[in-house]
Amino acid sequence: MFSCKDKTQDIKVSEDRNQITFHQVQDVQLYAGSVHRVDSFPSAYITPRPVDVWLPENYSEDKSYAVLYMHDGQMLFDASTTWNKQEWKVDEWASKLMNDQKTIDFIVVGIHNIPDLRWQDLFPQKAMDYMNEKTKDSLIELAKANNFNVNFNGDNYLKFMVEELKPVIDNTYAVFKDKAHTFVAGSSMGGLMSMYAISEYPEIFEGAACISTHWIGVMPMPENPYPDAIFDYMKAKLPSAKSHQLYFDYGNKTLDQYYPEHAPKVDAILKEKGYTDSNSKNLFFEGTDHSEVSWSQRLDQPLLFLLGRQ
Repeated sequence: MFSCKDKTQDIKVSEDRNQITFHQVQDVQLYAGSVHRVDSFPSAYITPRPVDVWLPENYSEDKSYAVLYMHDGQMLFDASTTWNKQEWKVDEWASKLMNDQKTIDFIVVGIHNIPDLRWQDLFPQKAMDYMNEKTKDSLIELAKANNFNVNFNGDNYLKFMVEELKPVIDNTYAVFKDKAHTFVAGSSMGGLMSMYAISEYPEIFEGAACISTHWIGVMPMPENPYPDAIFDYMKAKLPSAKSHQLYFDYGNKTLDQYYPEHAPKVDAILKEKGYTDSNSKNLFFEGTDHSEVSWSQRLDQPLLFLLGRQ
């Protein structure tokens, strides 16, 4: 690993985008490429937070790149700066796959989470509409009794991504702006949000990678009503199988132990919605747990699925 100190200059956005400036992060430890950051991306919808853009080595304005939007952006590139000293190794996998001509060229946009707001930002908000009012009210009362914030903000999080962030990325970097080259990925709650993003904005996102998707919605509990609400939402809202790609996966250790029981339901919904093995996956990784270490070991799978060369 080496420190990212290439010659790429800070990149400014035109005046009509509030003079947002991505500055190159000099002390991030990377396998290859460079990271550029807005320390506090302004938003009318969500609490401002850092946004990172990873550019591959030899990034050039003379070509166009696909864009992969990822949640939990602070966990993607440099384990030395993360709370648990783990990382996704996004720059390693992306660099190797592109260098080997196995994927199309792409950049990665990492949206940092705010820990105290992560659940509220990433829960698929409209899934609650598929829960009966009595159950919903009891869950809200239980949450309040435990001093848990139930101000769902997933719809605003998506508005931030689509209405505020994407236009800046499109106007700042040499990227394709169309659906066919725009993807979203995340793990756990980020997996739920990736599914939600492609369902709410099927005209924006071509594919979604939902890794260790947190089907249980919250912490494990008996007679959990969240999975059924999420699955009913998916039955109603998953985008057309004719023009989208969906990747799901799961392990069976630590928090992932609660996911295998829901795999048949996911398979059934995908089949019902017209998805096949060519445009969807729901993969099981035996013995893997709920951690960046596990996700980094199989990140090539969703990247190849979504961005692989045809």
